[in-house]
Amino acid sequence: MESQCLSRPSPAPSRPGPLSSFVRFVVCGGGVGLLSSAAVPMLAAAMPWAVANALVTVAGTLLCTELHALFTFGTGRRPDWRRHMQSSGSAVAAYLATTAAMFALYAVQPSPGMFWEQTVYLTASGLAGVGRFLVLRLFVFAERNERDQRNERDHRVTRSETLLPGEPNLRLIPGTDTGHRQVAPTHPALITAAA
Repeated sequence: MESQCLSRPSPAPSRPGPLSSFVRFVVCGGGVGLLSSAAVPMLAAAMPWAVANALVTVAGTLLCTELHALFTFGTGRRPDWRRHMQSSGSAVAAYLATTAAMFALYAVQPSPGMFWEQTVYLTASGLAGVGRFLVLRLFVFAERNERDQRNERDHRVTRSETLLPGEPNLRLIPGTDTGHRQVAPTHPALITAAA
Protein backbone atom coordinates (compact mmCIF):
# COMPACT_ATOMS: atom_id res chain seq x y z
CA MET A 1 0.00 0.00 0.00
CA GLU A 2 1.29 3.43 -0.87
CA SER A 3 2.13 5.83 1.90
CA GLN A 4 -0.58 8.38 2.57
CA CYS A 5 2.02 11.09 3.17
CA LEU A 6 3.47 11.95 -0.18
CA SER A 7 6.56 14.09 -0.03
CA ARG A 8 6.20 17.23 -2.03
CA PRO A 9 9.12 19.06 -3.52
CA SER A 10 10.00 22.17 -1.62
CA PRO A 11 8.83 25.32 -3.36
CA ALA A 12 11.41 27.24 -5.31
CA PRO A 13 12.92 30.10 -3.36
CA SER A 14 11.53 33.49 -4.22
CA ARG A 15 13.72 35.29 -6.65
CA PRO A 16 14.81 38.83 -5.97
CA GLY A 17 13.57 41.57 -8.26
CA PRO A 18 15.78 43.41 -10.75
CA LEU A 19 16.83 46.18 -8.37
CA SER A 20 17.54 43.80 -5.50
CA SER A 21 19.46 41.51 -7.85
CA PHE A 22 21.51 44.44 -9.10
CA VAL A 23 22.39 45.52 -5.56
CA ARG A 24 23.40 41.95 -4.71
CA PHE A 25 25.35 41.74 -7.96
CA VAL A 26 27.24 44.93 -7.09
CA VAL A 27 28.02 43.69 -3.58
CA CYS A 28 29.21 40.24 -4.70
CA GLY A 29 30.81 41.26 -7.98
CA GLY A 30 32.16 44.51 -6.60
CA GLY A 31 33.72 42.79 -3.62
CA VAL A 32 35.38 40.20 -5.81
CA GLY A 33 36.31 42.97 -8.27
CA LEU A 34 38.01 45.01 -5.57
CA LEU A 35 39.97 41.96 -4.47
CA SER A 36 40.86 41.34 -8.10
CA SER A 37 42.02 44.91 -8.60
CA ALA A 38 44.45 44.46 -5.72
CA ALA A 39 45.58 41.01 -6.88
CA VAL A 40 46.23 41.85 -10.56
CA PRO A 41 48.93 44.51 -10.01
CA MET A 42 50.64 42.29 -7.41
CA LEU A 43 50.69 39.34 -9.79
CA ALA A 44 51.70 41.64 -12.66
CA ALA A 45 54.94 42.31 -10.84
CA ALA A 46 55.88 38.64 -11.40
CA MET A 47 54.30 38.05 -14.83
CA PRO A 48 52.86 39.94 -17.81
CA TRP A 49 49.78 42.02 -17.03
CA ALA A 50 47.53 40.11 -19.47
CA VAL A 51 48.42 36.77 -17.85
CA ALA A 52 47.86 38.12 -14.33
CA ASN A 53 44.55 39.60 -15.44
CA ALA A 54 43.52 36.28 -17.03
CA LEU A 55 44.31 34.26 -13.89
CA VAL A 56 42.47 36.63 -11.60
CA THR A 57 39.53 36.85 -13.99
CA VAL A 58 39.14 33.04 -14.10
CA ALA A 59 39.29 32.68 -10.32
CA GLY A 60 36.96 35.63 -9.80
CA THR A 61 34.49 34.30 -12.38
CA LEU A 62 34.22 30.91 -10.71
CA LEU A 63 33.66 32.52 -7.32
CA CYS A 64 31.19 35.08 -8.68
CA THR A 65 29.15 32.47 -10.57
CA GLU A 66 28.70 30.53 -7.33
CA LEU A 67 27.73 33.68 -5.43
CA HIS A 68 25.37 34.89 -8.16
CA ALA A 69 23.56 31.57 -8.43
CA LEU A 70 23.05 31.22 -4.69
CA PHE A 71 22.68 34.82 -3.56
CA THR A 72 22.28 37.36 -6.37
CA PHE A 73 19.66 35.61 -8.51
CA GLY A 74 18.33 33.26 -5.82
CA THR A 75 18.26 30.01 -7.79
CA GLY A 76 18.51 28.02 -4.56
CA ARG A 77 21.23 25.70 -5.85
CA ARG A 78 24.81 25.77 -7.01
CA PRO A 79 25.36 26.37 -10.71
CA ASP A 80 26.08 23.42 -12.97
CA TRP A 81 28.90 23.38 -15.49
CA ARG A 82 26.60 24.67 -18.23
CA ARG A 83 25.93 27.83 -16.23
CA HIS A 84 29.62 28.16 -15.38
CA MET A 85 30.43 27.99 -19.09
CA GLN A 86 27.73 30.51 -19.99
CA SER A 87 28.94 32.83 -17.28
CA SER A 88 32.49 32.47 -18.50
CA GLY A 89 31.45 33.91 -21.87
CA SER A 90 30.65 37.19 -20.18
CA ALA A 91 33.90 36.91 -18.23
CA VAL A 92 35.85 36.60 -21.48
CA ALA A 93 34.25 39.85 -22.63
CA ALA A 94 35.17 41.44 -19.29
CA TYR A 95 38.75 40.18 -19.65
CA LEU A 96 39.01 41.64 -23.16
CA ALA A 97 37.56 44.96 -22.00
CA THR A 98 39.87 45.34 -19.01
CA THR A 99 42.93 44.19 -20.95
CA ALA A 100 42.16 46.59 -23.82
CA ALA A 101 41.70 49.41 -21.32
CA MET A 102 45.06 48.65 -19.70
CA PHE A 103 46.81 48.43 -23.09
CA ALA A 104 45.24 51.79 -23.99
CA LEU A 105 46.49 53.27 -20.70
CA TYR A 106 50.04 52.02 -21.38
CA ALA A 107 49.85 53.37 -24.95
CA VAL A 108 48.93 56.83 -23.66
CA GLN A 109 51.24 56.79 -20.64
CA PRO A 110 54.08 54.21 -20.74
CA SER A 111 54.67 54.20 -16.98
CA PRO A 112 51.44 55.04 -15.16
CA GLY A 113 51.31 54.99 -11.40
CA MET A 114 49.24 52.66 -9.27
CA PHE A 115 46.49 55.30 -9.03
CA TRP A 116 45.94 55.38 -12.81
CA GLU A 117 46.19 51.60 -13.11
CA GLN A 118 43.52 51.19 -10.44
CA THR A 119 41.31 53.92 -11.91
CA VAL A 120 41.39 52.51 -15.44
CA TYR A 121 41.03 48.90 -14.29
CA LEU A 122 38.09 49.62 -11.97
CA THR A 123 36.32 51.76 -14.58
CA ALA A 124 36.68 49.07 -17.24
CA SER A 125 35.60 46.42 -14.73
CA GLY A 126 32.54 48.46 -13.76
CA LEU A 127 31.40 48.85 -17.35
CA ALA A 128 32.04 45.18 -18.06
CA GLY A 129 30.15 44.34 -14.85
CA VAL A 130 26.97 46.07 -16.03
CA GLY A 131 27.14 44.04 -19.22
CA ARG A 132 27.69 40.84 -17.24
CA PHE A 133 24.70 41.58 -15.00
CA LEU A 134 22.43 41.90 -18.00
CA VAL A 135 23.71 38.69 -19.57
CA LEU A 136 23.46 36.72 -16.32
CA ARG A 137 20.02 38.06 -15.39
CA LEU A 138 18.45 37.79 -18.83
CA PHE A 139 20.06 34.60 -20.12
CA VAL A 140 22.16 32.51 -17.73
CA PHE A 141 20.02 32.61 -14.58
CA ALA A 142 16.74 33.64 -16.21
CA GLU A 143 13.70 32.15 -14.48
CA ARG A 144 12.05 31.34 -17.81
CA ASN A 145 14.99 29.14 -18.83
CA GLU A 146 14.56 26.97 -15.75
CA ARG A 147 10.79 26.84 -16.20
CA ASP A 148 11.15 25.84 -19.87
CA GLN A 149 13.65 23.10 -19.01
CA ARG A 150 11.38 21.80 -16.24
CA ASN A 151 8.39 21.75 -18.61
CA GLU A 152 10.45 19.98 -21.26
CA ARG A 153 11.48 17.31 -18.74
CA ASP A 154 7.88 16.89 -17.55
CA HIS A 155 6.57 16.39 -21.07
CA ARG A 156 9.11 13.77 -22.14
CA VAL A 157 7.94 10.17 -22.13
CA THR A 158 9.69 8.41 -19.25
CA ARG A 159 10.37 4.70 -18.71
CA SER A 160 7.28 4.44 -16.52
CA GLU A 161 5.11 5.82 -19.34
CA THR A 162 4.50 3.65 -22.35
CA LEU A 163 3.24 4.68 -25.75
CA LEU A 164 0.47 2.33 -26.83
CA PRO A 165 1.41 0.16 -29.82
CA GLY A 166 -0.48 1.22 -32.92
CA GLU A 167 -1.70 4.34 -31.10
CA PRO A 168 1.16 6.86 -31.30
CA ASN A 169 -1.11 9.61 -29.97
CA LEU A 170 -1.94 7.83 -26.68
CA ARG A 171 0.27 6.96 -23.72
CA LEU A 172 -0.36 4.93 -20.59
CA ILE A 173 -0.64 6.87 -17.35
CA PRO A 174 1.54 5.21 -14.69
CA GLY A 175 0.65 4.81 -11.06
CA THR A 176 -3.09 4.43 -11.38
CA ASP A 177 -4.73 2.07 -8.93
CA THR A 178 -8.20 1.92 -10.47
CA GLY A 179 -7.72 -1.62 -11.77
CA HIS A 180 -7.83 -0.59 -15.41
CA ARG A 181 -5.43 1.09 -17.71
CA GLN A 182 -5.85 4.78 -18.26
CA VAL A 183 -4.60 6.53 -21.33
CA ALA A 184 -3.94 10.16 -22.05
CA PRO A 185 -3.85 11.81 -25.47
CA THR A 186 -0.48 13.16 -26.57
CA HIS A 187 -1.52 14.92 -29.78
CA PRO A 188 -2.91 18.48 -29.31
CA ALA A 189 -5.94 17.80 -31.54
CA LEU A 190 -6.86 14.77 -29.44
CA ILE A 191 -6.43 16.67 -26.17
CA THR A 192 -9.08 19.20 -27.16
CA ALA A 193 -11.33 16.48 -28.56
CA ALA A 194 -10.99 14.41 -25.35
CA ALA A 195 -11.80 17.37 -23.13
